[in-house]
Order: sequence, then C-alpha cells, then structure tokens
Amino acid sequence: MSALLLAAPTITTVTTPSIAYGALLPIFIVLGAALLGVLVEAVVPRGDRFVAQMAVTVGGLVAALIDVGMLHGSAVTTSSPAGNDPAFAGSIAVDGTGLFIQGTVIVLAIMAALLIGERSVDRSPIVAAAGLVVGSPEDRRLARTERVQTEVFPLLLFAVSGMMIYPVSNNLLLMFIGLELLSMPLYLMSGLSRRRRLLSQEASLKYFLLGSFAAAFFLYGVALLYGYADSVDLSAIFHAARNSGRSDVLLYAGLALLLVGLLFKASVAPFHVWTPDVYQGAPSPVSAFMASCTKVAAFGALLRILFVAVPGLSWNWRPIIWAVAIASMIVGAVFGLTQTDIKRILAYSSIAHAGFILVGLVAITQTSSASVLFYVLTYGFSTMAAFGLLMLVRDSDGEATHLSQWSGIARKSPVVAGVMTVLLLSMAGIPLTAGFTGKFFVFRAAWHTAGPLVVLALLFSAVAAFYYLRIVVMMYFAEPPENGPTIAIPGWTSSVALTFGVVVTVVLGVFPQPIIDLATKAAGSLVG
Repeated sequence: MSALLLAAPTITTVTTPSIAYGALLPIFIVLGAALLGVLVEAVVPRGDRFVAQMAVTVGGLVAALIDVGMLHGSAVTTSSPAGNDPAFAGSIAVDGTGLFIQGTVIVLAIMAALLIGERSVDRSPIVAAAGLVVGSPEDRRLARTERVQTEVFPLLLFAVSGMMIYPVSNNLLLMFIGLELLSMPLYLMSGLSRRRRLLSQEASLKYFLLGSFAAAFFLYGVALLYGYADSVDLSAIFHAARNSGRSDVLLYAGLALLLVGLLFKASVAPFHVWTPDVYQGAPSPVSAFMASCTKVAAFGALLRILFVAVPGLSWNWRPIIWAVAIASMIVGAVFGLTQTDIKRILAYSSIAHAGFILVGLVAITQTSSASVLFYVLTYGFSTMAAFGLLMLVRDSDGEATHLSQWSGIARKSPVVAGVMTVLLLSMAGIPLTAGFTGKFFVFRAAWHTAGPLVVLALLFSAVAAFYYLRIVVMMYFAEPPENGPTIAIPGWTSSVALTFGVVVTVVLGVFPQPIIDLATKAAGSLVG
C-alpha cells in the first residue's frame, strides 16, 4: 500500500491545437467590430450612436477586406482532402475559394451597411419596437421622438461573421455554428421593418420556423455522418467514403439531410417557400443583404461539401443537383410571371438564379467551380443594387413596390428607370452585362457534363426574361398613375452603394476577364 502511495504520479501530456491566428484575423476583426457595436449601444449617447455605429461597421468591414486581400496575396494552404490547414487545427480552410467568398461577402455587406444607413429617404427603415401596434400611444410617442435605431448594425456584423465562417469550415460542427451565427441575426432583422410591420413580423416568424427545421435537418445529417466516419472533419469523411468497406446507408442519409440545410439557405426549390414572403416583408436593405450575401455564403459552403468531402460520390449526388436545379428554374421562372410585387419578383428571380448556379456544380472541375464563384459575385451586386433602388420609389405607406406603381417612372426620374433597366437586363442575361457573362461562364463549364441541363437552363432563362422586361416596359411605356409614387433623393450612403453596384454590373459585362482569372485561380485550391 505504501509503495502505491509513494509511486510517481503519471504525467499526462496535453497537445495544444495548432491555431494560426493571423489566418483567422478577418473573422476576428468582424466579430470584434460586432462586439464593439454592442458596447456602443450601451455607453454612447443616443444622439451620437448612428455616426459611431456607421464608423465601427464600415471601418471593421473595410479592415477585414484589406486583411482578406493580404491573405490572398500570400501563400495560402489548400483545402484538398489530403491537405492540412493550419488555421484552427485544420477546421477552417484558408484557401483561394474561401478567401474569394469572404471578400465577396464583405464587399456586399459594406453596400448593405450603406443602404441601412440611409437617412435622407426615410429617417430609418428599421424600427426596434417592431412589436408595438401601429398607431398606438407608445408608437406615436416613439415617432415624435425621432429616435434613430442603430441596433441593426451589430446584428449585421454578427451575421457577416457567420457568413465568413460558414463557407470556409472543414468541420461540420463549425459549419453548423457559422450557419446559426448568420441565421439568428437575420431572423430578427427581417422583422424590424418600420413600415408594414405585420407583414414584416409574419416574414420573420416564417423564416425562423422554417430555418429551425432546416437547421435540425443539417444537424441530424452531421450526426449520421459522424456515425459513418467517426469524425465530423471533411477530410475524414472523404477518406471514409473512399476506403471504407462499411455500409453506406449512413453516408447517403447524412449527406441528404445535410443538403437540406445547405439548399434552404441558398433558396433552392423545393426549400424555397420562405423566400418570397421574407423578401417582401423585410426592410429592403435587409432583403438586399439576405438575397446577396446569404446566397454567396450558402453556395460557398455547398462547394466545400461537394468538392472536398464527397467528390468521389459525384455520380450519386449529381442526380440530386439535376433535380433541384430544374425545380428551382421552373419555380423561379414560371411562378415569377404571376407576381405583381417587385420584391416578390426579385425573390422568384433569386430562386431561378439558384437553379442556374447549380448547373455549374454538376462538373467537378476547376472551371466549373470558378464559374460558380464568378456567378454568385455578379448576381450579388446586381441584386443588392436592385433592392436598394426600391427604397427610392415611395408612397404614403413607404416603399412603392407594386408593379402598377412603377408605371411611367421613366417620366419622373429617367435616372432611376435607367439604373433599374441595367440591373434587370443583367439579371435576364442580356449581353454586355455581368449577368450574361456569369451565365455564359456557368453554361459553358457544364456543357460537356450536363448538356441537356444547360439547354433547360437556356429555356427557363428566356422565360424569366419576360418578367424582367415587363418591368422595363411598365417604366417606359405605361401611363403613370394618378397620385402616383414620388422619387426620393438618395443620400450619400445609398448613392455610393447603388453607383458601385451598377458600375460593377456594367464593367463585369464588358471587361470580365480579370475577375474570371481571379475566380479560376481561387477555384484551383478547391479541386487542384
């Protein structure tokens, strides 16, 4: 007994994970800015909060963008299944694809912050006390005080940080954390519209309930894949799928459930039913943020799952991509024809574009993944600017989004009509616009692998072009209604965002090669 007591204690060695903090700095910057924004709400006087929050938000995003550019210019690791990423013990990929997605999200988020910061058109499109009954004594009291709500800026930054984590995660649990981090603020932001509050709150509730179900499917898929591969790392799943002799039931079931969560965030049919209601009910800057940034991040995550974890199973998941791509193109193109609200038209346009982007996923090549990266970038800028432009056409209830209210807009404001025409033509895929270049790049990349799918995509592109051109015809050739909407003069924040979106849309339609080369180089890290 005494010998046991005198025995030397066993020394346990704990191996600390390898964490490259420098590679994670863009995410840390955005998260730090979000936390700083929360402190601003707590300690800065209300009259000074707007300027402080704008400075923190835009400054933090610009700093993160600069750091992403520096990382892209330095030697970065590959996220190939055999590679070892140093960032966060291999759980986060610091590669060309991830940095391209992060950079795109940050630039679009800066535009969204500028749109949310617009105060010349309306004192604020956001209201914090959204649960108050419109016209109630408390609601009138708050309206008289002219309180400028700034709580939305930290929420925006938290969502952006989730969008930066989501597409670069090499670990499914970390990817789920990124998914929830981007989702939770969006659930709240979509219900904070100052105008049409009941519609906004209904949109928020629908988004929250359906998003919760989609997250549950995703998490259940993670559990099944862990049971299959004994790990939630994408590299472990890749090696298990290639070398394992065990039953593949858990693999296919887990992958299917995982895709439900991924496709939901990308507004892919049949997981799209929330999209029209949420885009219509949310404040237009928030709709712009969701329609562009969320889709970019979602397709970045989808690329990582399909190209890194299960590229060897492409013959098994390609039929699924075919099916949901066709469903998305049908729903987006056909149902969009029946809509009379422009925000709902843009929502169905988003669903159709999701189908077009999926066409680029059917081929496991560097060109196909590069085409997806280029497409989401061009789509993001045109959609962000289109939703932002809706803020300028106003009636007594706020934004005038009914199609009839845009009749004859060109006579009141040729600039607004001209800008909207350029954006709609880009979405329709008309030559000399970024939308045409994106579609051509995607369809060419998928032609040899999925020729029939490309033919269907061309057909539904022509169908969808009808409702874009219908808006153009209404603006230029229809008689303006009596007591029609007014055209607000934008402030400098929204002017910068809208101008940048339109310029990028035109420039990438005429001189796309530098960005195509950048996307191709970035995609090499994913499939190289």
